[in-house]
Amino acid sequence: MQPAVPRVRLFLDHTLASGAAVPLDRDRTHYLKDVMRLGPGDTVAAFNGRDGEWLGRIEAMEKRRLGLRIERLLVPQPDTVDLWLLFAPLKRGPGDMTIAKAVELGASALQPVVTARTNTSRVKRERMRSLAMEAAEQCGRCDVPETREPVPLADLLRDWPAGRRLMFCDESGYGLPIVEFLTGVRDGGRTGPWAVLIGPEGGFTEEERALLRGRPFVHPVDLGPRLLRAETAAIAALVCWQAVVGDWRGGETAPSRATAGRA
Repeated sequence: MQPAVPRVRLFLDHTLASGAAVPLDRDRTHYLKDVMRLGPGDTVAAFNGRDGEWLGRIEAMEKRRLGLRIERLLVPQPDTVDLWLLFAPLKRGPGDMTIAKAVELGASALQPVVTARTNTSRVKRERMRSLAMEAAEQCGRCDVPETREPVPLADLLRDWPAGRRLMFCDESGYGLPIVEFLTGVRDGGRTGPWAVLIGPEGGFTEEERALLRGRPFVHPVDLGPRLLRAETAAIAALVCWQAVVGDWRGGETAPSRATAGRA
């Protein structure tokens, strides 16, 4: 009979291997003891974005803290789709949802982009990281997307990495319908590294659209006849990408990145 899969998953920035002892900080100890009502002898699943997912057994440690004794590998470290989400910072509620859903939908990096109509200038990277970790723990990912500092749109385009294409969600209707475009990407074998760009709540300015359309690596797409909120547009674009080009295609090969390095 197969042992039950632990109901709690933890992201830990420690090397995971059979027999390793991993101390837990105050916050993790509080979460396990006081929130999840777990204690010495109970098991959790642990992952770090490098070594796969491991079974860990809770142990008591000094100063009323807990630790894990790593026992065995549960899931080898998978490859992940190489897809960045670029988004204008949003207010806390919509912004938090965008981050959580992007993690669930497989984004490999989260990049805030400052545009002319960005309605908030405050982006706390540590909060983004915390939200991304929590979402990864809950959705079963074995890695946590990279979270980055905000960058102005012009600077982002100027320093764009060679070989990565950018799907620009253009609310003006200039681009191809998104599924038609992605079907062409798939059929044309252009499933290398990609990024998705979502604009602010007020949309891109004409100058920003011109700046984007003038880059050879930028591909405008249309998300349909209704005007979507920024967080809805991000979810819709990621869903379409994963369904047509990404890792929702079952046995087909999707573009991926190795996850041997730090997430």
